[in-house]
Amino acid sequence: MEFIKHLPNKKLVLLAIAGLIIVVGLIWICTLGGEYSKSEQVAVVEDTLVAYPGRTFSYKDKFRDTQAKQVRAAKAIGLKSPPQNRQEAAKMRGQLSLIKSNDNYVVDSLTHSIPYLVPAAARELERIGEGFAEILQRNGLPHYRFYVTSVLRTKDDVKHLQKSGNVNATSQSCHCYGTTFDLAYFRFDKVSRTREYMHQDNLKLVLGQVLLNEQRAGRIYVKYEYKQACFHITVRE
Repeated sequence: MEFIKHLPNKKLVLLAIAGLIIVVGLIWICTLGGEYSKSEQVAVVEDTLVAYPGRTFSYKDKFRDTQAKQVRAAKAIGLKSPPQNRQEAAKMRGQLSLIKSNDNYVVDSLTHSIPYLVPAAARELERIGEGFAEILQRNGLPHYRFYVTSVLRTKDDVKHLQKSGNVNATSQSCHCYGTTFDLAYFRFDKVSRTREYMHQDNLKLVLGQVLLNEQRAGRIYVKYEYKQACFHITVRE
């Protein structure tokens, strides 16, 4: 670097060299990162079907807790005054728990509800997620997540659903009390990068078994909604 001493503007030259070194370094890091990402994205061929060995049962027969029964529970332990709109709901956040995607379930892109539940319902959702994951792990099966498709609705949300033709959207909706959530039974997110995979009907059985256990324990009411392809769940305690 001796020649730099004889240059008229040594500071500018040094800054230029430093800048060049930084640019080269960034290019090298980006290139390395790109190669790493490519290696991570190598597709795993899922060619081995595995299954939960639990006994099948009739969802329609087991999960038929009525709307009236669920509304009574919702009014007893949920929000005392259902929000009319999103603005009112925002003011009630101190009484609610935010629901986020985690290792056991995915909160879907909600269009007619917002991701909040009363604390008791949020805890129950966590319990269901843990139970679902535990059955898969205990049976040596790949890890999947289920989808939460509806949570807290305002009265305005219910009106919009009714206009869209949703036959299950009633004016006395349990969802307005923050005690109720819907779980899809034909959509699951595979987390494990393995060759083993499960059929959605079998994953539905796993989720159904967890809900049946919770229902028998007196913690939830469940309604099997075949038109909306979901389990409609209201917490009881």
